[in-house]
Amino acid sequence: MKLLSRAFDDGGKIPLPYVRPAAGGQNLSLPLSWSDPPPGVKSFALSLTDPHPIARNWVHWLVVNIPGSVTTLAEGASRQKMPPGALELRNSFGDLGYGGPQPPKGTGDHPYVVTLYALKVDKLDLPPAASLAAFQKALEGKVLATATLTGYFGR
Repeated sequence: MKLLSRAFDDGGKIPLPYVRPAAGGQNLSLPLSWSDPPPGVKSFALSLTDPHPIARNWVHWLVVNIPGSVTTLAEGASRQKMPPGALELRNSFGDLGYGGPQPPKGTGDHPYVVTLYALKVDKLDLPPAASLAAFQKALEGKVLATATLTGYFGR
């Protein structure tokens, strides 16, 4: 399975429109597309986290129950144009949906890791306030394949 964004290449810099206003952006959720899902996929889940030592797996976006027939998320889809049935969970900023990069000034470039999970179940039963640990536990035994994409941003 392959995961891409038309906004940046894997290992590249995340452009300003996708970062939070306090960091100079518009907080548009990333445009994403994927291909070559495994046979038997029934749904997808998505995470966007910052594993930088200062951020300690800060959650920027968690989405579950993306239908297995979907292969894209449009730019700015969060809270507006998500696929029917998809459920956005709360991020570490305390908001539902996407929260773009906003690393502390002077901490260097942070890695923002997008992970797409192809699942063998139609849906995950998680409340909107589920933690990253609860999200990860809900995935156990249900993942057929994963794909990742990493972008960097610092200020």
